Amino acid sequence: MPDLRRPNRLIHEKSPYLLQHAYNPVDWYPWGEEAFARARREDKPVFLSIGYSTCHWCHVMARESFNDEEVAALLNDSFIAIKVDREERPDIDQVYMAACQALTGSGGWPLTVFLTPEKRPFYAGTYFPKHSRYGRPGLVELLKLIREKWATHREELEDSGAELIQHVARQFTPTPPGEPGAQVLEKGWQQLRAGFDPLYGGFSEAPKFPSPHQLLFLLRYWKRYDEAGALAMVEKTLQAMYCGGIYDHIGFGFARYSTDRRWLVPHFEKMLYDNALLAMAYLETRQATGKAVYGHVAREIFTWVLRDMTTPEGGFYSALDADSEGEEGRFYLWTPDQVREVLGGKEGEFFCRYFDITAGGNFEGRSIPNLIGRGKALFAAGTSGNESNDTAGDQRHPREQGGRAGGISGGGGCAKGSPEDDRLPGRGPTTLAGFGPATAARLAAAREKLFAAREKRVHPHRDDKILTAWNGLMIAALARGAWVLDEPAYAAAAARAARFILTHLRDAEGRLQARYREGQAAFPAYLDDYAFLTWGLIELYQATFETGYLREALALTRQMQELFRDEGGGYFFTPHGAGELPVRPREVYDGAIPSGNSVAALNLLRLARITGDSRLEEEAAAQVRALAGTVAEYPRGYSFYLCALDFYLGPVTEIVLAGERETEDTRALLRVLRAAYLPSAVLVLRPGGREGEEVTRLIPYTAGQKPVNGKATLYLCRNFACRAPVTTAGELEQWLASAGREAHGAGDTFNE
Repeated sequence: MPDLRRPNRLIHEKSPYLLQHAYNPVDWYPWGEEAFARARREDKPVFLSIGYSTCHWCHVMARESFNDEEVAALLNDSFIAIKVDREERPDIDQVYMAACQALTGSGGWPLTVFLTPEKRPFYAGTYFPKHSRYGRPGLVELLKLIREKWATHREELEDSGAELIQHVARQFTPTPPGEPGAQVLEKGWQQLRAGFDPLYGGFSEAPKFPSPHQLLFLLRYWKRYDEAGALAMVEKTLQAMYCGGIYDHIGFGFARYSTDRRWLVPHFEKMLYDNALLAMAYLETRQATGKAVYGHVAREIFTWVLRDMTTPEGGFYSALDADSEGEEGRFYLWTPDQVREVLGGKEGEFFCRYFDITAGGNFEGRSIPNLIGRGKALFAAGTSGNESNDTAGDQRHPREQGGRAGGISGGGGCAKGSPEDDRLPGRGPTTLAGFGPATAARLAAAREKLFAAREKRVHPHRDDKILTAWNGLMIAALARGAWVLDEPAYAAAAARAARFILTHLRDAEGRLQARYREGQAAFPAYLDDYAFLTWGLIELYQATFETGYLREALALTRQMQELFRDEGGGYFFTPHGAGELPVRPREVYDGAIPSGNSVAALNLLRLARITGDSRLEEEAAAQVRALAGTVAEYPRGYSFYLCALDFYLGPVTEIVLAGERETEDTRALLRVLRAAYLPSAVLVLRPGGREGEEVTRLIPYTAGQKPVNGKATLYLCRNFACRAPVTTAGELEQWLASAGREAHGAGDTFNE
């Protein structure tokens, strides 16, 4: 049936979030000069509402207020109303979120800001109910109050807006550069240790966010200083998250965050970027510990991404909503009766016992499947050299399997049942440590049936826009997965997404664009787009040794420098010439995702060492120093910068493998390198023939590095000194172990 309501201006937009509001009775404008010109012409304040399409409280505010005729009448009569999708326009969000935090001490979405026609904020908050309750002012009362203040105390509001925007501008002004040292790493470690939750992992009480880049730093700290406590914190957190309800044990993938300390009750939306960064953390922990189960979790994440979040053309969608049928989490919840209806009585009881599905429920009368308290059994032991054989389930692409369930089956954990049932394995040639194949098969079959039944439910909304930055993160994660797990299918998926972005999200001048949807690319790319995509291309090069990815990474880096560099140091968030906002934003803090400045620092460092380009080395050092002053006071808040600083402090290991890509002697050496955790190393493959000549043109220092006696040969240089080449896997293993003993406490060690 056609929608007979009258649409507003948002009907012409591509953003799924703006389109959700296209039939509100509010006379919405998208952000642009038309709206502000009308505000100046009619002398009205601007009501700015910022959110995103999978935001639960954005939906609540829309239902209560923006679909309400009384609220709409107030807005339409006395304000110019503007809607912004924060994922399309993170630049706008950064400026006005900073204003909200300055005024209130906190922030979040929906973000509600009142502006002068000159775009200066004078009042801000987040969610407002229609009428005052829960100690929150109501939107109706607030609109009336501001309407009155605008009429009677206009000058006061304008002065407040001018003062606030000056405060925001000062926030975006960098502190003087510093000379960073290992003491910053130590301070970051101490701050994270002080904030760690020893019972449930993570770094807060509630709500609790995954913050995987904090875990990436702790892994590097453990590697540098052999600090067992840092690794223990990583493992505790990763295990607790996987066993908790924040993880979707039926369909895989992590939710945005946990509302409680135990990771039980999530905010049910799933974001592409969270899952990309978490996959990275599990993959690196798989290398650091040798425990195959961490690779298993990464494979499950990738199963979800390739099944549910991949476009036919190869790009990646942005997010899944928390709500379905107007209720948060409805899609993911179960009762024992629902489970028994799918599995039958005996198997239903068996599954419910394992996954804590009870009559009383653990969330509003129903149950979130979880394995809380069972992590020790799942993650207890077990190392395996062949990841393709030590995972649970068929890893083929779902289209090859003939169904949507796909991927790894089971889910992990131990039982509440009798001792003989207290096992949860994987399927396949080998099982995860401590779990028996009979139980594995039962749980795998049960999970697949429940997944098929859940597929018949009304699905949460999927935000199907393609964001360059978030795609860059998932490209990086998949490429790293291809390397660590020796899984070419992941490299192929990453390469396909990279081709999509580089083909469809560039303008006529070759500059990146930030968003693609329904055939339209829009918005000049931000720093994050350049930095994150470059990260993905570096990982693709390290996984495949295809020099085209390295060339693209270098080209994007040059463009990033031209468009975003601040002559005073670091990079702005928006390109030169983007003058829509009253201040030019800059982000250094590593929040839900790492800042573009932090990622750019590590990219520059890695590219400099891969290519041997001294100009890149100088730029990298300047970037690290430019951010050091800001980071010094609270390094915990800049954990990805700490990863870059760890690389900067070195020692860095340059590895060149001279050999043919597919020969067994080359692959034998690569297998050893895949298993090693080497966060401060770069790897180059130099084959023979024409391809080798191309590598040498791009990376001149490889010219003299060739196979010895016809065998694949590995050259390793460290601290500007090179060791004798090796040609066998055994020699390489001994070499890495020796390097670890020699370098203990001094930087990048090789203790395997």
